[in-house]
Amino acid sequence: MTGEQPGALDERFEALVRERFDSVMARFPVFATYLGIAEHDHRLADGSREAAEQDLLDSRRFLVQLEALEPERLSPLNLVERELALLATRQQIFDDDVHRLWERRVSAADELGDGVFLLFSRGSRPMAQRLEAIGSRLEAAPRLIAEQRARLGPHPVRLWNELELEAVRSLPSLFTEVAAAAAGEFGQDHHETVRIRSAAQDAARSLDEYAGWIEEQLGSAGNDFALGPERYAELIGLRAFDGLDTQAILEIGEQQLAENRAARRSVAAEIDAQATEQEVLERVKADQPADFESALETYRRAMAEARAFVVEHDIASLPPGEDLEIIATPEYLRSVMPFAAYFTPPKFEPGAKGIYIVTPSVDGDPRAMREHNYASIYNTSIHEAYPGHHQQLTAAMQHPSLVRLLLDAPEFVEGWAMYCEQMMREQGFDDGPERRLMMYTDAIWRACRIVLDVKLHLGQIGTAEATDYLVEQTGFERPNAAAEVNRYTYTPTYQLSYLLGKVLLLRLRSDEQARLGDRFSLKGFHDALLGQGSLPISFQRRLLQEEPADA
Repeated sequence: MTGEQPGALDERFEALVRERFDSVMARFPVFATYLGIAEHDHRLADGSREAAEQDLLDSRRFLVQLEALEPERLSPLNLVERELALLATRQQIFDDDVHRLWERRVSAADELGDGVFLLFSRGSRPMAQRLEAIGSRLEAAPRLIAEQRARLGPHPVRLWNELELEAVRSLPSLFTEVAAAAAGEFGQDHHETVRIRSAAQDAARSLDEYAGWIEEQLGSAGNDFALGPERYAELIGLRAFDGLDTQAILEIGEQQLAENRAARRSVAAEIDAQATEQEVLERVKADQPADFESALETYRRAMAEARAFVVEHDIASLPPGEDLEIIATPEYLRSVMPFAAYFTPPKFEPGAKGIYIVTPSVDGDPRAMREHNYASIYNTSIHEAYPGHHQQLTAAMQHPSLVRLLLDAPEFVEGWAMYCEQMMREQGFDDGPERRLMMYTDAIWRACRIVLDVKLHLGQIGTAEATDYLVEQTGFERPNAAAEVNRYTYTPTYQLSYLLGKVLLLRLRSDEQARLGDRFSLKGFHDALLGQGSLPISFQRRLLQEEPADA
């Protein structure tokens, strides 16, 4: 319609986004819990095939609605929001219609485990309230498992379902913790304790039967997990990697591997010129806390030191009210999170804290403590805590956009955390040679992720060969390397995002320094990125460059 001002369709766009957001929260109650929306805490998702097929229809309908909105009739802010919503929706359609993880791997353990763990481990609401919701989720477990069994399609992937089997076998330990907490909260014979204990037992029995069923399915499962060149290229395009294609990304991975291997050789010689690189690495890895509890204390100390450095050196603004807790990784997550991970504070629950989890070992391997050496602990704490994931994701949760909550941009989220590892050393934090040795070791690992992500999903390499490659390049203990590779098979383009994101952020920083000259501020650059939420770096670049250089 002629004569209308930009922004005439803002109300329509915002209503569509709100409708979509509310629908996703109702459809995925564990995601709602993750964001701190308590009204869905008592529920688990519908795990049926019909629900998954309806998800695809809903995404396509939302895409059509977005495409029908004329961009010129949106305000500048909502013009960007619409483009982000289009990107997120197209990615979701690819996941549901092309990758189809939902019908090639059962995932009741993820839904149930995350649904219980998120409520149990974090939140500002009273524990009694959260335990009551956990009881309802445990009661829903048999229904969820039955739906998941009916959903599995004719071409399951053996490896993915083996991962589900591992998670299933470790979940009852979480239920035991919940039942003990209920007894402590309500009393041993209180009706709510009895209810939760009974639900936990029923859930454990259902999981035991489910495990037997999964084992039966493995006999006819294949290992055809690779997307193949055409579909992988399509996914790379949907990820908006600042114009990079598959080959360019692979070349970055191989170049980064060579550069970081050379840097590690150099710093190993700096530590001991008479020893081999491997001997130096073994020596640094052997410098570790006496046991896992001592390691956790060291993680806490490293986190506090990094936070203080960020404040004292004006690296970036800390989000108001942020808080962070470090705990051991729950057993059911250890096979897919072999080192450490982070859970962000829920957006809609004030006063809550982030959770930083650290894995004692995979499969009880006693050598796994070597990965908790002092140098690695500091590097990991920069990555996961300050100014890495915790600082970035806590800041992102303060952005008002609902669209940005539904968008996945791991090359910024993971790239930011890895960028911080280097940036903090550039600024003088924890920059001794042993620490830099482990930083380069971790960068070698992330370069391997780029190479393996591409080659695994192009079908150029298998999991056994990929595990050998990771052990050879990084020196990881084999169980940890195997757990890593297993993750890569069902998360195409996610694992390459770490180092690729760091490379893209360093390029963006360099471009901003050239554009702004004397006006460039490191803190200003960081705060501008953190304030936009978790956006693809190509969008971060666009928003930065919309600010005039001479403002």
